[in-house]
Amino acid sequence: MTLATTSIIQPPFADSESLVNVLNTDPGKPEDLEVLLARFLTSIIALAGAQAGAVRVLTDDGRSMRLVAEQGLPQSVVETERLVDRHCGMCGTAASTDVLVWVDDLATCAKHGSATYFGSQCKSMLAISLPHDQQILGIYNLFFDTTSQIAPSVQTMLRLVGQLLGLSLHNARIERERLRLTVMRERQEMVNEVHDALAQTLAYARMRLPLLSDAIQAHDEPQALKYFSDLKTAVTEVHDNLREVMTYFRTRMDPLGLIHALTKIADGYYGRNAIALEIHNAVPRLNLTDEQEVQVFYIIQEALANIAKHSMARHALVRISQTPEHLEFVIEDDGLGMDEPSVSTIVTSARPLVPSTHFGLDIMQSRAKRLGGSLEVGSKDGVGTRVRLRIPLVKDKGGEAP
Repeated sequence: MTLATTSIIQPPFADSESLVNVLNTDPGKPEDLEVLLARFLTSIIALAGAQAGAVRVLTDDGRSMRLVAEQGLPQSVVETERLVDRHCGMCGTAASTDVLVWVDDLATCAKHGSATYFGSQCKSMLAISLPHDQQILGIYNLFFDTTSQIAPSVQTMLRLVGQLLGLSLHNARIERERLRLTVMRERQEMVNEVHDALAQTLAYARMRLPLLSDAIQAHDEPQALKYFSDLKTAVTEVHDNLREVMTYFRTRMDPLGLIHALTKIADGYYGRNAIALEIHNAVPRLNLTDEQEVQVFYIIQEALANIAKHSMARHALVRISQTPEHLEFVIEDDGLGMDEPSVSTIVTSARPLVPSTHFGLDIMQSRAKRLGGSLEVGSKDGVGTRVRLRIPLVKDKGGEAP
């Protein structure tokens, strides 16, 4: 295969503004990538004076190149070029080394492609690498009906565009991986929530079934009625807590962050529950990871749901503050308070696996444990209920909290 050394043709630059717009497109969103590639090909074909163009991406196993976008190619060529060997001709060279290769001998392309196109309509081709961080992610091709090369300045532009597309492909891969990990994490989270909310009660119900059976066979009506009542209560709890878990996973974390999410809850809280809700935040920068914000949000959401369902309160408050050692979230109301005079649970302590009438609290405690923090639930000065979540502050290298 030879490289052409014929005269240079200066291509038209009428569409250079469109190319600049393509270069300014955010390449980080995978749903935008196909649109970006289509716009890119239209502009770059005009810029280079080509008749057609294509973008190929290396497959995950690195053995082949897959056609992901094209403009101007006959359908017969598109079909034969959908998947080609990674080492095929000069395209294979561009897929292995960061280069711009001009090809005027298209015999190899004609063998596995369309002989009526390569060598007749298409006289020459450019193969430009799509590199990122010492790695080649694919190539793009420009097809010409002449063997004349283009100006060096345009070739430099084509190399720069290849680097941008390499960055786009890299970002798209990162985003796909992030989404995959997010789905896996949410599935595991759902498993954890179902276990925390349902497993203990179902185990309790299972233990009651043989006792109910024995009482029925012994014609012990008082005991049978007791065990039946226990089972009825357990089934009701399972139903209620399953609905809570489903609510958690229908409510997605606000992409603008925890404070924005809480503000949105507060805006509609009175209309739904006739309880005035205030958010007092004394910490300008919470400095929490996305995962931490999600866990804190669900804890506060559960506390507010309990206020709406049980407190008969008129006012509720979410207060965010910081001590030298902890980030603190307090949720309190002026309602009826709890059945017990005081309930205080430090999450790091061991808890027996016994049926509970406070499965919402169990889930909150589990979330607090994942945060490495503690959850305290009790009366607020004899009136209403207070939930206090403490999360240890992460110290910087100098030993100071951020």
